[in-house]
Amino acid sequence: MLRSLIYAAAFYLVTGVMLVGLSWLLLAPRSWAMAGLKLHARIAVWLLETIVGTKMEVRGRENLPEGPVLVVAKHQSTWDTFALIPLFSDPAIVLKDELKWIPFYGWFCIKFRHIFVRRDKASVALKALVADAKERVAEGRQIVIFPEGTRVAPGAAPDYKPGFVALYDALGVPAVPLALNSGLFWPRRQLVRYPGTIVVSFLPPVPPGLPRKVAKERIEAAIEQESAALIAEVDGQLVNTVIANPGK
Repeated sequence: MLRSLIYAAAFYLVTGVMLVGLSWLLLAPRSWAMAGLKLHARIAVWLLETIVGTKMEVRGRENLPEGPVLVVAKHQSTWDTFALIPLFSDPAIVLKDELKWIPFYGWFCIKFRHIFVRRDKASVALKALVADAKERVAEGRQIVIFPEGTRVAPGAAPDYKPGFVALYDALGVPAVPLALNSGLFWPRRQLVRYPGTIVVSFLPPVPPGLPRKVAKERIEAAIEQESAALIAEVDGQLVNTVIANPGK
């Protein structure tokens, strides 16, 4: 817990200093701002390993094609929202709309041209999501979506929303399932961080053009099976501790 507290202080200090100190990037080219975002992520990941002893391992990089792609990612932890960023050349993240109103953070999200979704207007939001994603794909960017819409504790029943299927059907690009086990080491709604190795696994891409139902089943099955396998690799005592305290 002491290491967790030290890391939390360091993480928020670095985040605050970079958000304010690099605010001039809001007026610079977007590529400069994205470089700043990746720098923040690398520092945060390094601090986590140095202070807490939580490492990061990436598997299956060869499964991520060059150019525009739809990445459908498991979401277990706040860690996912920053640590995954440097793994892509130019990601556009699908985020909930209310985040853009947060000073500095939201302004930068707008600068990055992430994709905002209003969850209170489902049909309108879905059309806007597809339209914005098509623009980003035309720019050669990677679309990253967390299809469950929120952090889901390791081992909990999945709850995939329809947005990722609509994107798969409309974008005409490969869909890469992404599994991970971050929730075991950075549990949601908890301050404690655990040492070990967070594994991120890019799985073989699902080619465009498949029937929606087939694509949906293949993507969900790939993510859930691999995430379960990654959880099974971790020490049983840690798994039991985190699953027994899901941070409700």
